[in-house]
Amino acid sequence: MSSILIVTDAWHPQINGVVRSLERTAEELEAIGTRVEFLTPQGFRTLPCPTYPEIRLSLTHRGIVRRKIEAFDCEHLHIATEGPLGLLAASAARKTGRTFTTSYHTRFPEYVSARLPVPLSWSYGWLRRFHNSGSGCMVATRSLEEELRARGFRNLMRWSRGVDEQLFRPYEGSVLPADLPRPVFMYVGRVSVEKNIGAFLDLKLPGSKVVVGGGPQLEALRREYPDVLFTGAKLGEDLARHYSDADVFVFPSLTDTFGNVMLEALACGVPVAAYPVMGPLDVIGGTGAGVLSDNLQEAAEAALDIPREHCRKIAMDYTWAASARQFLDNCIEAQDIFNRSLAGVRAAE
Repeated sequence: MSSILIVTDAWHPQINGVVRSLERTAEELEAIGTRVEFLTPQGFRTLPCPTYPEIRLSLTHRGIVRRKIEAFDCEHLHIATEGPLGLLAASAARKTGRTFTTSYHTRFPEYVSARLPVPLSWSYGWLRRFHNSGSGCMVATRSLEEELRARGFRNLMRWSRGVDEQLFRPYEGSVLPADLPRPVFMYVGRVSVEKNIGAFLDLKLPGSKVVVGGGPQLEALRREYPDVLFTGAKLGEDLARHYSDADVFVFPSLTDTFGNVMLEALACGVPVAAYPVMGPLDVIGGTGAGVLSDNLQEAAEAALDIPREHCRKIAMDYTWAASARQFLDNCIEAQDIFNRSLAGVRAAE
């Protein structure tokens, strides 16, 4: 397959796992000769998404999106998100008889229910119709695949993630204040209600707690937890050096479908403490590179004893090259499924 168009509502200025995954996948695909184009909110007038202003909601309609898709002239269409662009792209594809794949990055029903009184069954019903309308829905882990299949999602395909092992690695020296008491327990990611950060900040741990990241809860949590070091968002080597400076990476989320940040922490030699839920179970479970427990306090303290070199070794099982190849294979398979189905319809006519 020589060209792929990825439609995504999640794009810069956001800094999150979806954006990073799409960018790295595109880089690896380009390296093996596949042209990748993006259709993002940057090509439209936008409004900020309520409660998540970094997400820009595109103001457009199906005809414009259809013409843009046609102008890219790509062999395959992949729709990465369920926002306005994703919905319009799917509608345009169905209208023109074009196949597409989707990917399930975020447990959107849980995200919505944390903010609004919307039953999970309503949200999942809507998502099921959206993702089942394509020829394949890519998911990051076995746990997510099993959950979605039980909810009636079809044509599920595995698409794991990778880590930049050159950037995320153990570093010498410290970027944290020299007088910060050890051990350091760190969270990295968006500072927002769905990340369940309070469960980490309420723990009675020795040493210090550090939160790296930005988001709508940042200022409120700074006021509520004055003893916690909030660094704000970090990028590139600065981010990697913060990971490397931690003694334990604490991942309190109950709703993430994967958690790229866990791989980044492991690659920096930092063990993970998390709840035994989707994401941590798939990345950490059975590896010995972290501790999973319903008692996050016990998990965080026990993780201090895990050798840092073992954490790095586990992270090296995940590469962006392998992730991109898996993504490409899924696109090819979905295209084949669609072509066979179309041939069957024509033969029956």
